[in-house]
Formats: sequence, C-alpha cells, structure tokens
Amino acid sequence: MNLGRLSSAALMLSGVAAVVNPQGVAEALHLTAGDMRGIAETRAGLGGTFAALGGWALVSRDPAADAAVGMTWLGAAAVRVATRQIDRPPETASYWAYLGLEVACGTASLASAIARRRGAKQA
Repeated sequence: MNLGRLSSAALMLSGVAAVVNPQGVAEALHLTAGDMRGIAETRAGLGGTFAALGGWALVSRDPAADAAVGMTWLGAAAVRVATRQIDRPPETASYWAYLGLEVACGTASLASAIARRRGAKQA
C-alpha cells in the first residue's frame, strides 16, 4: 500500500467533508462559521483547497504532488505544536489525534515523494 496515496486521499476527503458539511467541520475544529459568509469560507478555504490538492496528488505521478501534500500536513502540525505556547488550546483527545494524523500523513507523503523521485531517476 502506498502511504503517500493514503495521505493524499485523507487530505482530499477532509476537503470534501468541509465542502459537504462545513458546519460539522467547523464545529469539529472549534471554528465559528456564524453566518453564510463563514460557511462559504469554510467550504472554500478548508474544503476546496484540501480537496483539490489531495485529488491532484492522487491522480498525479509527479513527486512534487506528494511533496506538496506532505508539506501541507507537516505545516499544519508545526503550527499546531507552536500553538501550545502561543494560544494554549485545551489538551483534548481530538487536538492530539489531529496532530498525530498530520505528522503521520505528512511523513508518509514526503516518503512517497522521495521514493517516486528515486524511481524516476533510476528509470
């Protein structure tokens, strides 16, 4: 099983979830989408962006696609860790689960990008 593809699918599906159910995603992430503009921004920002990036990486054979997905996940993880000092969010199970998912998916996508790049050089 290619873990990079799994990571891309997870990113894409998180985006699709935000497009289809922006209120549910906003609630799960403790965001406020109190009006129709907030809902539209959740759909576009979290939904469209992640769905497009994850979907592109799923169909692309370019290692850069896996690298982009990996850096997206790891960027989120890095900022999540920084928020421990900056914002001091409550230590909930979902907060730590999201961090674990971000690190695992980011690492898997970067490893896939490296493997694809090596395979392309050997061909």
